Amino acid sequence: MPQFPHIRIRGAPREIGRQYGEQAVERIRGSIDAYHKVFSDLARLEWPQVTEYAMRFEQPIGRFSGRCLEEMRGIADGAEVPFANILAINVRTEIMFSARARLASESSRMLAECSSFAVLPSTSRGHTLLGQNWDWLPHTFDTVVLLEVEQETGPNFVSVVEAGLMAKIGMNSSGLGVATNALVTDEDQGAPGVPYHVLLRALLDCENMSDALAVLQCGTRSSSANYLLAHRDGLVVDVEAAPGDFGRLFLSFPVGQVLVHANNFISPRFTGRDVSVWAMPDSPIRQNRLQRAVEAPGFVPSIDAFRSLLSDHANYPSAICCHPDQRMAPHDQGATVASVLMDLNARKLWLADGPPCTTPYRELDYADLLAKPSSIRLTEPEE
Repeated sequence: MPQFPHIRIRGAPREIGRQYGEQAVERIRGSIDAYHKVFSDLARLEWPQVTEYAMRFEQPIGRFSGRCLEEMRGIADGAEVPFANILAINVRTEIMFSARARLASESSRMLAECSSFAVLPSTSRGHTLLGQNWDWLPHTFDTVVLLEVEQETGPNFVSVVEAGLMAKIGMNSSGLGVATNALVTDEDQGAPGVPYHVLLRALLDCENMSDALAVLQCGTRSSSANYLLAHRDGLVVDVEAAPGDFGRLFLSFPVGQVLVHANNFISPRFTGRDVSVWAMPDSPIRQNRLQRAVEAPGFVPSIDAFRSLLSDHANYPSAICCHPDQRMAPHDQGATVASVLMDLNARKLWLADGPPCTTPYRELDYADLLAKPSSIRLTEPEE
């Protein structure tokens, strides 16, 4: 399988976006073309309806982060496509998942998604690990890029993402890493607010864990999602977010050394209607499989151990390593598009450019890109 292209960009937000759009133009246009059909099949919306709907998010995004809005405008400029098209694919979750929630009684069930993990260092010299399988629609094999970003202001970062979207899975020069899982509740009605993928991009601008939590609490979130956050300081927190404000965040911390998550709510504090379990019935199976594996006697969490675990085929084809289910309609089939492992202390990323069962991981050293000093300085107390 071909490797995902590397997109190296630098500068201020508008310039970052412009360079991204220029370098990834074919993949961005391919992504937009693919979502024409996806929105029609999954949300019963034609493209002019999609872009009109997406423009309702412009003002909420601008209030939340003018930087993100400028970045998207830059992507549109660089790729020479309408801004509304870039906005539409960046709010794809809000449009599609809200449609799935509304059409739950009549639409098909499958929405392939993700299996993620985080590992606390076992000793003071240990490393914080983070990663996941990213399962999504098979067309994204041809649209994923590896973004490598040098920012004029804010941490540098690397992210594995669909072309045209600002960010997905990644880590930054301040030591923060982000993995993520889709969630959906009956509250996911697509009301304009701060979109999921805009939050993912904003998280990669954060310099510590409390900054990240503040970002997730800022404004009104439009959709549900799970954010698995880790920091090279040896911190891990999982945040299950339902639509709404700070009162709809449900935090979990590792009980042992490892925390795992799939695509359903597991926090006992969540009392809403979890449509995730209906839409993705494989999720609790994957959650249990991950949990049992990491709790098994003799399991030692490491990059190699998770390489093996993320290739697991129990419950095939809807397994941790997901493959298209030929019994389903094409628009309901999913696959593990990429598998990502990160060592936040070593600043290394291992990427399988396809299902990890057949695609070798390549090791990528980001020691230079992620060496940018944090704006936060450790100061000694005055004597």
